[in-house]
Amino acid sequence: MANRKHIAAEERKEERKSQYLAKLNNCPTSPRKMRLVADLIRGKDVYKALSILKFTPKEAAGRLEKLLASAIVNYEKKSGNRPEDANLVVQEIFVDSGFQMKRIRTAPQGRAYRVRKRSNHVTLVVGEKKEETKKTKEKVKAAAETN
Repeated sequence: MANRKHIAAEERKEERKSQYLAKLNNCPTSPRKMRLVADLIRGKDVYKALSILKFTPKEAAGRLEKLLASAIVNYEKKSGNRPEDANLVVQEIFVDSGFQMKRIRTAPQGRAYRVRKRSNHVTLVVGEKKEETKKTKEKVKAAAETN
């Protein structure tokens, strides 16, 4: 049993070598607002994603633009290749909730309302675009013929 887990861990380690990531921790934006912007760039080419983020008027877009630029630099340093030559895409981007600062807002008649100031953690994984295999091309072609 331990041998199987060891093999699986080695496979994940090898897979991680082809992925280049950047993390943004404790970003003071609510996760819901950040996910709206993250959904815009998921699966896109990195340069197309940068231009999308540059012209998106939300505050979260500026933070994600910086994070994506950082992931591109991480790719360049770790692989030694130029990002312009590689066919880089945003493979994964996910937003997890971070800590919440709990504050109190005064309310009428001596009451108080709880205000939660949310934060989030963003993980962005950049990798080279994988070519479609022959089987997936055949499946897409078969699906197109049935429609």
